[in-house]
Amino acid sequence: MDATMIEVRGLRCSYGAFEAVSGVDLDVRRGEVYALLGTNGAGKTTTLETLEGHRRPTSGSVRVLGGDPRSTAVRLRTGMMLQESGFAAELTPIETLRLWSRVARREDDDEALIDRLGLTRRRDVRVNRLSGGERRRLDLAMAVYGRPELLFLDEPTAGLDPQTRDLLWDLLRELSADGTTVVLTTHYLEEASTLADRIAIMREGRIAVEGTLAELLAPYPARISFDLPDGPAATDLPLAVDVAASRGNRVTVTTDEPERAMVMLLAWADGRGVRLRGLVTRPATLDDVFRAVANPAPTGVAA
Repeated sequence: MDATMIEVRGLRCSYGAFEAVSGVDLDVRRGEVYALLGTNGAGKTTTLETLEGHRRPTSGSVRVLGGDPRSTAVRLRTGMMLQESGFAAELTPIETLRLWSRVARREDDDEALIDRLGLTRRRDVRVNRLSGGERRRLDLAMAVYGRPELLFLDEPTAGLDPQTRDLLWDLLRELSADGTTVVLTTHYLEEASTLADRIAIMREGRIAVEGTLAELLAPYPARISFDLPDGPAATDLPLAVDVAASRGNRVTVTTDEPERAMVMLLAWADGRGVRLRGLVTRPATLDDVFRAVANPAPTGVAA
């Protein structure tokens, strides 16, 4: 896990006068799943395209598998699942994989892969007659064909039904356990939370935060919400109320120690004969981190 598969230093990418990526440093280690997130226009797609070797950086250095990502030697060891793929419409899935075997110069068990991705009954149907989800499965089959050392996935589950999504997640876990390194972009924060060993969130061309899920969530408090009955006031509570998150009788408190806060809250309610209906504890999530990155507090204003 400690071998570096991708090393990026000072990456900058410009489109004319517009700088889409403004000095990105990152490392991706062997066998890990690395999620690259960001708002629209944050620069993640440009960064991913550069790592894949599809575009030349304006400045900075990019090393993938120890070499230039645009080189044939690196491309032959890499799998990619783009947002849109250009299949030959008249070929069938099995014919597509056999052709891809020659193009990618890798070998695999075509029939087993077709079966694993739920395309057995459609193996001899022309690609232009497949559903969108079935074509996405074929995309994945081509990307993982021959078990590449490094796999790039650009919005891999966009538009997929839950069954196909779960199938893809299971396959990615298996590949990662076998040593394949995975770099993915996704708008589904649950996907990044579930799959990624480390997560980076970009904003305005830079990586704003990076780390494991636990590291990213550490600065963010948990929330406890409940309906406060008529009588006691929110100011009577033993915990500070999050005014912005409270609505009417629905009260929310924030805390870095949810277990201790819950004990205090229940003891307070019991002592006053108060019933707290709809009591819910919600830990911080990646959504909280993403929103904070996307909408940072103004300078000089506490977050």
